[in-house]
Amino acid sequence: MVILHGPLAPEGGVVKVAGHERRHHTGPARVFDSEEEAMAAVKAQRITAGDVVVVRYEGPRGGPGMREMLGITAALVGQGLGDSVALMTDGRFSGATHGLMVGHVAPEAALGGPIALLADGDEVTIDVDARAISTSVAPDEWERRAAGWVPRPALTGTSVFARYAYLVGTASRGAVLAVGEAERP
Repeated sequence: MVILHGPLAPEGGVVKVAGHERRHHTGPARVFDSEEEAMAAVKAQRITAGDVVVVRYEGPRGGPGMREMLGITAALVGQGLGDSVALMTDGRFSGATHGLMVGHVAPEAALGGPIALLADGDEVTIDVDARAISTSVAPDEWERRAAGWVPRPALTGTSVFARYAYLVGTASRGAVLAVGEAERP
């Protein structure tokens, strides 16, 4: 495992380096706001070699919980794209995940992390040796996008998922519940 940092993951992101050779990837972002949206695009063969599949709003708060992206990576491998596509998510991955994948990206999209500001076509670079994940989007464009970002409606009510989403902290701090703390994470 290697921890990457940069403009897209100020608090870090985790990449599993065992099981694949690629240590660098640059390509256009293909952005999805859920695992289901991403899987539909993979099934419809709308992902092409060189893409960086970005699955956001699947982090500790956004999921809620950190959904596992094994199905998407397995489908990409099944289409012969496992060695030519990268995946980035604020969700998680397992030891069975295939290919170059950055998970646990923090802060997550639901908290307004930079992954929430990515748009289709933005160039994303994952560089394992430099321990970096970045984009070529200009700083003034980031500022414009950040100013216009609107949080997704939070879960409400008394369900266990609503309570979890309200109390859970960022992945970079273990995605643990902030029970008893003075402020929400």
